[in-house]
Amino acid sequence: MLYQYPNAVLMVFCKAPVAGQVKTRLASALTPEQCVDVHTELSLKTLDLVTQSKLCPVQLWCSPSTEHTFFASITTQYTISLRQQHGNDLGERMHHAFCSALKTYRHALIIGCDCPSLMQSDLVAALTALTDGNDIVLAPAEDGGYVMIGLNQAHPEPFDDIPWGKPQVMAKTRERITQYNFQHVEIKKQWDVDTPADLLRYYAFINNTAMC
Repeated sequence: MLYQYPNAVLMVFCKAPVAGQVKTRLASALTPEQCVDVHTELSLKTLDLVTQSKLCPVQLWCSPSTEHTFFASITTQYTISLRQQHGNDLGERMHHAFCSALKTYRHALIIGCDCPSLMQSDLVAALTALTDGNDIVLAPAEDGGYVMIGLNQAHPEPFDDIPWGKPQVMAKTRERITQYNFQHVEIKKQWDVDTPADLLRYYAFINNTAMC
């Protein structure tokens, strides 16, 4: 397959859709099984986006294991390879993924699987920023975290001592960037689906998109 950015790779981080382990912050409004349905829908929409864009090769980084039947089914639907996440927290898992990917590719992006606001133009902007020589590219999230990070080298510093899952993630990451004098670019702010309010926003978003 011909890609626009053949020297880059896009890594999608995804949990297996297990009831009680995904989208737990939606539990006040949904059953565990409904949370699984939301997680699955968002994951497939993300994979639709990244594979149909044909910008670069795509890897699905799986947790806790690549053996779940959901991940096996993914390989029959998409041109995608499976990888196993390793590490004690999100920072370690992302750093490990970058170390692995950047042995083969010059540029690498990681995204989650629950950000419906992310568009092909955002992926292009991030990949362009990396090919232009920036050390790091980030897509901030409205909740204080980020939904995408890209690197040209596997620097551990952006992932060190970050309060994962807290509203201070992006602020602490910016501190690390400044501390180590990384050249970086931030693309437009995004939103993901974590809370019942986010879910209502998502439904309104897809309804509006369908009407356009």
